[in-house]
Amino acid sequence: MTRTELIDCGNGVRLERGVVCAMPDGVRLVSDHYYPAETGPHPTLLMRQPYGRDIASTVVYAHPVWFARHGFNVVIQDVRGRGDSEGEFYPFRHERSDGAATIEWLRTRPECDGRIGMYGFSYQGVTQFLAAAAQPEGLVAIAPGMAAYDLYHGWFYHNGALRLACSLGWGLQMLKSDARRLKLREASDRLEQAWADLRNQFGVLPFGEHPSLETEGLPQYVHDWFDHERPGEYWKVLDVSGFLEKINVPALHISGWFDLFVKGTIDGFRALCEKAREQQYLIAGPWVHIPWSDQIGEVNFGREALLDTNAILLRWFNHWLKGSGEFADEPRIRHFSLFENRWHAANEWPAGADAVFYLRSKGRANSRKGDGALTVTAASPDESCADEACDVFVYDPEVPVPAPGGSGALSGCFNQADIETGNNVLVYTTEPLQQAVSVFGFPRVRIYCSASAATTDFTAKLVRVRPDGRADFVCIGIARSDFLFGSGFTPDAVHRWEFELEPTSCRFDGGDCIRLEIASSAFPLYDRNPGSGVASCRATSWDWKRSTQIVYHDAARPSALYLPLRSEPV
Repeated sequence: MTRTELIDCGNGVRLERGVVCAMPDGVRLVSDHYYPAETGPHPTLLMRQPYGRDIASTVVYAHPVWFARHGFNVVIQDVRGRGDSEGEFYPFRHERSDGAATIEWLRTRPECDGRIGMYGFSYQGVTQFLAAAAQPEGLVAIAPGMAAYDLYHGWFYHNGALRLACSLGWGLQMLKSDARRLKLREASDRLEQAWADLRNQFGVLPFGEHPSLETEGLPQYVHDWFDHERPGEYWKVLDVSGFLEKINVPALHISGWFDLFVKGTIDGFRALCEKAREQQYLIAGPWVHIPWSDQIGEVNFGREALLDTNAILLRWFNHWLKGSGEFADEPRIRHFSLFENRWHAANEWPAGADAVFYLRSKGRANSRKGDGALTVTAASPDESCADEACDVFVYDPEVPVPAPGGSGALSGCFNQADIETGNNVLVYTTEPLQQAVSVFGFPRVRIYCSASAATTDFTAKLVRVRPDGRADFVCIGIARSDFLFGSGFTPDAVHRWEFELEPTSCRFDGGDCIRLEIASSAFPLYDRNPGSGVASCRATSWDWKRSTQIVYHDAARPSALYLPLRSEPV
């Protein structure tokens, strides 16, 4: 083997840049290789990513040099069509076969002892699921962070609603690189201008025909995401949702309660646990996608939030790739309880909802100035209609309810008090709690609603209200009528909407209140439903239809919030 000149990275670690690996179809992929000081062979850690191999996800992970200092070869590869690698980039499409071929090639190199682990978060996490599903010999363990095994349900859509800010924002980011690679200067300039003013791009209509997407010669994958608004074959060929049974390696899943893909990450952990529970581990911190810190939006969650995930990764790979046994006593689940600001351990993901809070009002739950309440008792058949009147609000696509993080759809814990002043939000709140309530799992709602439009959404948001009135965002869920009911949805008829909110672990202290917000939008976190039946990505303001939304909570229609209580020892 002929090597280029090795670069001294200190402490005996050496770097070989621009190592080429040919795929079975002849496309050449390029990687950087970091070698430890000690004479090998050694186990190899592989990260495959589309953002430039020199970055190597160092926004959240230690530099590859650090892992090499601890006795691992570290390989950071540009995926097909990115960086210096040849071929055409289409997100996720080639990562299964290219990942398997790369692992097969690494095992032939003299510095590799035949044992390979993969790490990385976000896109780099999905590359691990896809490679593992190909069952390449030598892949011993993976550590996917903040990634979804099911791209439709866990990455792009949530119960039929598009994750607009994430999908459009990421699409513009990836197309910027494509335009430069293809030397499309005008397209590149437009994309750079859009990226510099990202917050205002979410209001461009129709967003599926955003001017920055319309350049001849640019890839079409962003259009494809928007046009495939229902689960189906398009998504199945890109992810591993249809062949989870083929993933048979240990996995350390890393998630953040305020991450964009928290549901996708937790769903992946749970799905793989059904196949091989003893090999699946989960760390769920308080974090957003980037960075993994203690300051999450407007709230600081304390020093315990600064978990040393690099040290944990090192122990994980020492255990599986070096046989150290040092991960044997780790709990299956380590989760951070928001507002309590402590880590807890569990051996099982919680099943079922233990606490039920019923929506109550006298018909004026609009805004936090209204009379909406959450109680442990449902409405009685003996109560008059006036005592338990339904709540009514108007959904107007022109004036959607803002996302929890505002017009930029920022991730994190933000005060919802301003959002709760609008009459297009129904607000239901408990009395101050007499004792603490600890929640862990997927909150869910069952609400009885009607809508005058042909298609509509309902959102449900869990909020912690402090004694001083601050309303801390915890988690949110959404459902689109087309997704839940299909052709069975009828305007002005009462339907039972049941859906999960995104998962969480949190504590409501004594003196706090538990609050549920019901609305029909959270823009631009999710796309706004036009209400007319026109596809959201093709809709303009000419297609918007207002909808009168009614939420019922009488004895015959007991709308409720279900909270899974933490049961394991503290």
